[in-house]
Amino acid sequence: QVQLVESGGGSVQAGGSLSLSCSASGYQYSTACMAWFRQAPGKEREGVAVIDSDGATIYSDSVKGRFTISQDNAKRTLYLQMSSLKPEDTAMYYCAARYNPLMRCKRKVVGGPSEYNYWGQGTQVTVSS
Repeated sequence: QVQLVESGGGSVQAGGSLSLSCSASGYQYSTACMAWFRQAPGKEREGVAVIDSDGATIYSDSVKGRFTISQDNAKRTLYLQMSSLKPEDTAMYYCAARYNPLMRCKRKVVGGPSEYNYWGQGTQVTVSS
């Protein structure tokens, strides 16, 4: 049974930093693409960053230069380091996995939510001005 469990959300003032973690289980972690998405109230879920099975990273333009996605395959854990946070970064943040047991995952774009087949429950990030 695949499980993704996020942690590390919270409240911070604009300009501050937060770090999110996502612990994964139930599948061959190292062959998946792992991503962070976010969804603000009344808005569609958007891709923030993805790291593929080769360790290549891709970011949305809105977070490039401020957020860093990384992972520890041995710990089966995905991370998102967020700095220079802005009020518009306020959202529920979700960890997602794109996993196919028959092939290693590679990405050239973050992609949309429908391209990921496993999701965590989300963790709230609130940035105040």
